[in-house]
Amino acid sequence: MSNTPMAASPLTRAVLEIDEYVSGLGWDQPARLFALVDTARLRAQEPSLAAQLGLEDEPEAAGLTPIEQEEIPAGRPLDEFLATIAWPGAVVGCALTVERLMLPPSAETAVPQGLSEKKLAQWVAEHPDRQEVRMTVAVLRDGARESALRLREKDSPTEVLTGPDLVPGLAEALSATFED
Repeated sequence: MSNTPMAASPLTRAVLEIDEYVSGLGWDQPARLFALVDTARLRAQEPSLAAQLGLEDEPEAAGLTPIEQEEIPAGRPLDEFLATIAWPGAVVGCALTVERLMLPPSAETAVPQGLSEKKLAQWVAEHPDRQEVRMTVAVLRDGARESALRLREKDSPTEVLTGPDLVPGLAEALSATFED
């Protein structure tokens, strides 16, 4: 977590840690899902796993440990996949990192009407003002949210935008994984 401010909330620190980890893997990566667990509880209840994750020397401050989950099935719509997830009680939150193309608001008026989803994706991919963005969105069971956005053209730890409401639809979908 070399670039993560220590004054940030545990959720913000976890999102930035995940963003930094995925950034180290490069672009054009598949979506990645993470369980968030309470670090102190993990150390107390699973000391061997905590040691395996390198947490035995971490400060005792409250924190969250992201644990990457199995790969998300390729070709399956993300919303369908997320609808199948149920987390055990030890998981206090979850996070998802996904890359997408986005257009500036000025391009919205030029979107052709009546395109299929596939044709619309192709139109966006060919648009000269498109931006590649990596989104890391995390939610906690208690409703807290945090996001980090990184543009491919400004791929630097100092150019990561954070905030709780940057990707509300994805945050809602992740929150739904905690509903009974």
